[in-house]
Amino acid sequence: MIFFCIFVKNVNAMKKIFLCALAVCATGAYALNPDYSFRDTSLADSVRVECVLSQLTLEEKVGLLGTDLGVERLGIPHCGLVEGLHGLELGGPGSRDSERRRPTTIFPQAYGLGASWDTTLVRRVAEQASTEARYYTQTPKSVRRALVMLAPNADLARDPRWGRNEESYGEDPRLTAAMTVAKVRGLQGENPRYWRVASLMKHFLANSNEFGRDSSTSDFDERMFRDYYSYPFYKGVTEGGSRAFMAAYNSWNGIPMAMHPCLDSITRKEWGQNGIICTDGGALGLLIDAHRRFPTRAEGAAAIVKAGTGMFLDRYLDDVNEALERGLLTEAEIERAIRGNIFVALKLGLLDEPDEFAGPYAAIGADTTAVAPHERPEARALSREAVGRSAVLLKNSGLLPLRLDKLRKVALIGPYADKVVQDWYGGMPPYTVTLRQALAEELEPLGVELLYATDNRMDSAVNIAREADVAIVMTGNHPFGTRPDWKFCPVMSDGREAMDRRSLLLPDEEMLREVVRANPRTVLVLVSSFPYALGKGAEEVAAILHTTHCAQEQGHGLMDVLTGRVNPAGRTTQTWPRDILDLPPMMDYDIRNGHTYMYSKAEPLYPFGYGLSYTTFGYSDMKAGVRDGEVCVSFTLTNTGATDGDEVPQLYMRVAPGEPYKLRSFARVAVPAGESRRVELRLPLDEAGDWRPAERDFRLPKGAKVDVAVGASSADLRLHGQVKAK
Repeated sequence: MIFFCIFVKNVNAMKKIFLCALAVCATGAYALNPDYSFRDTSLADSVRVECVLSQLTLEEKVGLLGTDLGVERLGIPHCGLVEGLHGLELGGPGSRDSERRRPTTIFPQAYGLGASWDTTLVRRVAEQASTEARYYTQTPKSVRRALVMLAPNADLARDPRWGRNEESYGEDPRLTAAMTVAKVRGLQGENPRYWRVASLMKHFLANSNEFGRDSSTSDFDERMFRDYYSYPFYKGVTEGGSRAFMAAYNSWNGIPMAMHPCLDSITRKEWGQNGIICTDGGALGLLIDAHRRFPTRAEGAAAIVKAGTGMFLDRYLDDVNEALERGLLTEAEIERAIRGNIFVALKLGLLDEPDEFAGPYAAIGADTTAVAPHERPEARALSREAVGRSAVLLKNSGLLPLRLDKLRKVALIGPYADKVVQDWYGGMPPYTVTLRQALAEELEPLGVELLYATDNRMDSAVNIAREADVAIVMTGNHPFGTRPDWKFCPVMSDGREAMDRRSLLLPDEEMLREVVRANPRTVLVLVSSFPYALGKGAEEVAAILHTTHCAQEQGHGLMDVLTGRVNPAGRTTQTWPRDILDLPPMMDYDIRNGHTYMYSKAEPLYPFGYGLSYTTFGYSDMKAGVRDGEVCVSFTLTNTGATDGDEVPQLYMRVAPGEPYKLRSFARVAVPAGESRRVELRLPLDEAGDWRPAERDFRLPKGAKVDVAVGASSADLRLHGQVKAK
């Protein structure tokens, strides 16, 4: 018998707990009439979860190993999974069900959102996506019930050749962790009892190669695990509150992640991850066919469940049932694995009384006369704002911002000048605004002629550039290889899921150089999901503005920056190499051997944390010390130019001699022209250091003297000091 020793405030609650305890005592005899005590919100979450688990038949328990959190016999609604990296995905290149496609608000790719260095923006974008997920789940016209969102991607983009850079926030663990926490909180909301949606992070762990990912192993030591690869996931759980993540396809040190012991020993027992752990799609089959770990799918299924992975993203029923029949797996082990699934269902409100479903989020979508979330003006405005705040000005020889009223003709050139492209996990926006459309809107009232060419066939691009006062070339990558075939990228410098990049060269570099020769007043608008080695083009063009794909308001947002209505303050989140030969071997996962800004020996084209502005900023009067258990670094930030703007001051620390400076904190600060702001960056002592294996923490050692520096990028550290840990 199992006894519950729980203090409760009223007799009724005690009675319900007793009924649950009786149900748990049942040995295979399930009541014909379900006990709905689990709907009592006065009970502890753990009691409610056990009340459900105790009533499930073996068939229902096996069923909960799938992607549906519902249990029809108990009145627990069906609820599945949905993508949401940069807006809710209910239709797009990766969608397999055209009947379920619905318009949603689409924002810049995650790689672009990371470039904003703006956690508040990331949270607001996530709030919009999760509100739309609730709306489409709860509206009477709903065609899909999905409240577990596969986002954010907390993987680190340690190598610019990785095909899925577009899904990541960047190469640095602290920046990515901050963005991950913001995304999780925005998705799940701030209500202490309910989540708007459940944030399911992916892909745990060290998944940054696509070729061979189904059988490759990412090899590195525990310190690299703690300091680097796992850190964004760790913060997503412990600070963000995520209680779900997806195991990666690859192995870590030879053990496939879907069955790795660290899923239980670290994420559950150390971090408190008491929710969903799921496989990636097809991972069960890959254990047998690619990793060659087991001879049969039944043995693979048993190993996955025994490791604590409680959700399969592929076919599994026959294999789990065979594992049970062969004694490879027990019912108790299944219960242990799915307990977290039930907890997530509880947090989504699925275990409540039907008329009290999801508490504060129950009304979303209920009013059929209300304007849908994606149709509201504030959704359009947020998409536009996100484009402007994520744009990175990489070069400017004084050409930008453009004065449209001083121009007679503008030449717009390139394959993406009149096209907004969605990536593999992009949704279906209700509309899109291209740069050509947005430019025409502004030029036509001024009587300025807009000339346009998609490429330079028959010298069309060069001819219009020569005729114009200014030329804008908009080019970059295609995020899913021009057609949605799996493993299809005809351009070697393109990449996507299942395809790593084989080149870093800009596809239209020759055209860009020809245009610049015809008109030196040329702006490159680079719309890409990752860095390029820009070569001669970067040297010759007058200005370079980087943005990413997908945002429905891409054109308007870019025009805000090109004309100076928005002063750019985006920053690179990855090191941009000058040459692919500057990169170490891609499959070397020990970043200390030359990966990222921390350990690379080559001079970059653009360093991590870099970005220009239409104004200038000065740093002065730094004070650094330890106060109330925190490292506190303050300084004066002055806008020394004539234009209002945002600056992104970055705090780096070197915790021991011989170690590199590493990002520890940052802020995005608005400073009017000619004014100053006192900025303070703080972080707890127990989060300020690198991982200490003996002490099992990140605390700065007592008495340690640590170098601190503040600046505008990893290569532009302007103020230096030292703090002593207390």
